Amino acid sequence: MLAFDFGRRATQGAREYQEDSAAIRAGSGGAGPMVPSDTGGSQPELVAVLADGMGGHTGGALASKIICEKFTDVYSGGQGTVAERLLSALTASNEAIAGRIAADPVLSGMGSTVVGVAFTVHGVEWVSVGDSPLLLFRRGEVALLNEDHSLAPELDRLAEAGQITREQARHDPRRHMLRSAVTGEDLDLIDQSAKPLLLEDGDYVVLASDGLHTLDTGEIERLISAYADDGADAVAGALIRSVEAMRDPHQDNATVVAVRARAVGER
Repeated sequence: MLAFDFGRRATQGAREYQEDSAAIRAGSGGAGPMVPSDTGGSQPELVAVLADGMGGHTGGALASKIICEKFTDVYSGGQGTVAERLLSALTASNEAIAGRIAADPVLSGMGSTVVGVAFTVHGVEWVSVGDSPLLLFRRGEVALLNEDHSLAPELDRLAEAGQITREQARHDPRRHMLRSAVTGEDLDLIDQSAKPLLLEDGDYVVLASDGLHTLDTGEIERLISAYADDGADAVAGALIRSVEAMRDPHQDNATVVAVRARAVGER
């Protein structure tokens, strides 16, 4: 069977404030304790959530914090299938943002991306809104698991069709505009896994805010490969150190939650 090691790291980047939040809760149902999101561990089941807030220092940071707390609470205390609990947790998170804005209209406009992921004996399942990537690392290669709800995929499709150049697509100022976010209003786009994705011994699943896009796919693959044997905390640390080493003067907040699948109890 598989157990899961996890680690979290973050950088503020070149921003004056941190709008990312992340949380990890171990165990199944309401019995599982919240575990510090910057420490490692080994658990048979986990739920992890990462949110990249928007709306300025107060609004963005508050929105991401509300979502992480509400999402883990509702998922862990919920009933039904994993997929149903993930969707319920997302709905409750959106309602929590709506309620907070209604109570304090000054916060109008705040919101956040969210990627919530459940790790169980059946595999990994997720729900996401926005552009925070969910990555699978397996045997040296990285694949994007969830949909990107920014304008980036649309611009890339235009480039593929020859309507704009690849350079225009890459540098279009609208590239990071979101087509969907958790703002307390109707959710325009939701990405949810159709069925559990079975994990293998040594797989890594990485939740990240879009600040990780400073690194290209090849560099992410190289770093995870180099630190994979050292565990999830080492992988998360290596990714964030590499982001910081780029010294991008416009570096966004970057947060990484790395989860490693590890075979246990087998002889």
